[in-house]
Amino acid sequence: MHRVLTLSTSPDSGNIIGETMNQTSLLAEYGSSIIRVEKALSALQNGLGIMLLDDESRENEGDLIFSAEHITSSQMALMIRECSGIVCLCLTEERANQLEIQPMVKNNNSANQTAFTVSIEAKKGVSTGVSAQDRVTTVKTAIAPYAKPSDLARPGHVFPLRAKAEGVFGRRGHTEGTVDLMTLAGLEPVGLLCELTNPDGTMAKTLEIITFAKLHNMPVLTVDDIVLYRSQVNQEGRKQSIQL
Repeated sequence: MHRVLTLSTSPDSGNIIGETMNQTSLLAEYGSSIIRVEKALSALQNGLGIMLLDDESRENEGDLIFSAEHITSSQMALMIRECSGIVCLCLTEERANQLEIQPMVKNNNSANQTAFTVSIEAKKGVSTGVSAQDRVTTVKTAIAPYAKPSDLARPGHVFPLRAKAEGVFGRRGHTEGTVDLMTLAGLEPVGLLCELTNPDGTMAKTLEIITFAKLHNMPVLTVDDIVLYRSQVNQEGRKQSIQL
């Protein structure tokens, strides 16, 4: 099913109404930052997907995110079909070190310092490794409690990302936001993400992301929402008394 974005235009100027609306106003219908995070956590706990946006002044993109422990073949297929196809597995430094998954390059000079590693593939249970089911098998192999470096082949069709230990406090990226959300939801701190694209191959922006999220009944939130939420929880993980 193709995504359809319908926008009204001004009869006088022909400009798209809402073109100048910022991210904050467009997301207002989803509630406050705290409410948006709570809805996302609930969805993840129930094995559902969410849409996570970063700041408009940064990448200004939205990533489709699922928990790694709940990922299904149909969900993986959705990520491959509707997104960029570069499905990334967000890992803590501890898990990446356990699996001896090394950075892709020694000197990361990319603009946003995205911590790509060498890509991976499960050694067993896959064919070419590129199908949705094969990628799920690779993910499940990598996140198994007693997974070993020898369980994985390199390179492969799943792209691990190393999250900063401080989470969104250390880097306001989709990678850290994904791992933080899994932790806050009480899940294994491992998640999957892929950047949402439009049918013509361009990157989806806020309006298109919201349209897609509504079509698939997914919560939408921002990395800044997670920063605010984390700043208002105590060390035991319980929210302090706040005004929603």
